[in-house]
This record gives sequence, C-alpha cells and structure tokens, in this order.
Amino acid sequence: MSADMIHSTLGQTKQPGLTSHETEASFYPTRGSVSVVQQTFPHVSTRLKRKMSPQNPLHVLVTGATGFIGAHVVDNLLARGFRVRGATRSASKGDQMKNARPQYASHLEMAVVPDFANTGVFDAVMEGIDAVIHVASPFFYNTTNNEEELIRPAINGVQSILSASAQPGSKVQRVVLTSSFAAVLDIDRNPPPGFVYTAEHWNPLSYETAIDPNSSSVVAYRGSKKFAELAAWGFIKEKKPQFDLVTLCPPMVFGPIVHPVASVEQLNESNAVLWSVAVGADPLPAARVPAWVDVRDLAEAHVQALINSSAGGKRFIPVSPEPFSYEYAADIMKESFNWAGDSVTRNYQSGSKPVASYGVDGETAARELNIRYHGFQETVVDFISQVRRDFF
Repeated sequence: MSADMIHSTLGQTKQPGLTSHETEASFYPTRGSVSVVQQTFPHVSTRLKRKMSPQNPLHVLVTGATGFIGAHVVDNLLARGFRVRGATRSASKGDQMKNARPQYASHLEMAVVPDFANTGVFDAVMEGIDAVIHVASPFFYNTTNNEEELIRPAINGVQSILSASAQPGSKVQRVVLTSSFAAVLDIDRNPPPGFVYTAEHWNPLSYETAIDPNSSSVVAYRGSKKFAELAAWGFIKEKKPQFDLVTLCPPMVFGPIVHPVASVEQLNESNAVLWSVAVGADPLPAARVPAWVDVRDLAEAHVQALINSSAGGKRFIPVSPEPFSYEYAADIMKESFNWAGDSVTRNYQSGSKPVASYGVDGETAARELNIRYHGFQETVVDFISQVRRDFF
C-alpha cells in the first residue's frame, strides 16, 4: 500500500478516538481473534518453529542493528545461537559492532544500506534470510517538511523491507516490526477512570494533521509510526505473502547501551533525557507519557515474537507495569549514588512515586512473549552506572 493510498483512505475516514479505530481495524485483526495470516497461512508459524534449532539456527536480518534497540536485539539473537545479518546506514558503526563481538565472528555480519527508505534497497541483503526484525525508522525532531522527512521515509522503509521479504525465492517466514506506543496513544484525550490502552487501540491522528506544516515534528513522528505500521498490516492483507507479521508498540525505552557510542553526546534521545537528570537538569524534564520499558525487555520481546509460533499476526505493547517520572528517577539517583546528592537538582517535589491516569496492557505481551519486566530503579541504576563507568 503506497503512502498516497494511505493518505487517500484515511483522509476520508472519521477518526473515532479512544475506541477501536474503524480504518485500522480493517487492516489489523482484533485481539484474541484468529489472525488474518493464521487463517490464510496456517503453515507459516509451524514451519518457523520446526526450523528453529541449535543445529539449524535461523538467519535473521535486523535493520537498525547499530542503534539503541537494534543492537540489543542483535545481542539477544547471538546469545541464542542465531546467525545475524545487521543492516546499518554506517559502515564504521557496522565495523565497531562486529569488532566488539569477536566471539560471534562466525554468526554476525553487517551490511551497509545507506538509505532504508528507498525502494529495493534491501533486495541485495535478503539472500539466505529466514526472518526479519525491522527496527530502523526515522527519529529526529528538527524537520522542515513532516511528510518528506519523517512520514514517507517511515512508510517507504516498511514497504521496502516487506517487498524484499516477499520477492520470488525468498525464505522469509516472519517479519517482526518495531512500531511505537505513539501508534496507540491518543495524546490529546483524557481517558475515563480505569481506562486501559490495549493493542486494539490506535492513535486517531489523521494523515492530514500529521503532514500539516503547522504540526510539530513530534506530532509528525507519531504519525510516522502509525502510518508505517498501517502500511505493514495493509501489505499483509493485500499481498498475502509467504510470511506472517508481528508488531511491537513500545513506549519510552530506557536502559544500558550496547551500540557504538563514543560520548554522552551520542546517547539516544530517551537515555539522553534521563542522563540530563543526573547532571542537574533544572527544571526536571516533564514526562507526558508515564509508560516505559527497559531496552533489554524490549529486545527479549522482539526475539520471542520471532520464535513464538502463536505470536504470528498479532500486535503487542511491551510496557512495564510501573509508571515512571523524572522526579522518581531523580529520587532513585540520589538514593543510589553518593555523588547525585550534589549533582541532581533539589528543585522538585521529592518522595512520591508516579501515578498514571490510564493503564497500558503490558500483561498480554508478558504472558504471550514470556517477558519479565525490569523495575524502574534497576533500569536507572544500571544505565547511570554504565555511563559513569564508561565515559567519565
């Protein structure tokens, strides 16, 4: 499904808000039902499960392999004995990834794909690939053209990887796509008491609003995640490829880093904000969304989504049951590190744990993908300890 088709279709559809989205429901089967893929290709998950063994490990393509999330996915796969081909835009970062893992020299290779959004860019790296984990997506907030710099590249990247996976002779049996809680959440609504976001919910943001020059790049980013995921489900419905699809919609992601980073200035966005608390941000950053997940748990969710036969055709929200705030992070740092008493600001209300105004269903992902979520304190301590150790 092209971006123009998505634009045309969604532009004519009423956006109903917090209830299940009429347009999205036409692409994605509701939670608990038999998925479109399982109805059409019941053999896919069975074959995937049968092939996965230490003697015959799957060969997995991971896009965004040198990024914060992608590198954790790579390490999780390697530790399980998979063969991994990592796609990266940077040859130097690819070399750093491989050189930092000499014990996996025979199981890890890196492929340079300069622009993930171009048609056909993945065709040459698909040989011998059994499954794909597509993590890569544009993520920056300083845009001058929302549609051309964020939304279309995200959609095109998804279409490119799915088309490559479906080309004649392809061995790909499953694609796991990293979407975002931004594709789920209606940020502008106050949900009723007791409301819980589930995988059935979709952000009601319209394509027109997302591409509007007057919309912020933050709004455009949310649109890029929503419409890229819609494009993926649309591809499955329309093309009926030989593989099935699983999508993951994580919120804020924190935790230790394993990707190539030379200095704190190169930290990924979410960790950079968390680190700013440690070095005295005043006032503390505001957390508009209190939902989060540890990057190690998210990597585990990706791999479990790949190897768990029952996950095919489903959408999950990997999210900790514990809400977060930067005030809570500041308290944790002061309690855990002697130096933080002088470094972290005192200009905030200390001593209260965050309370979310809505719930998010992370239990389904925990149950079906066998995830045990880290606590926020452990995540903060592990990350801050690593930064202090490695960069100071």
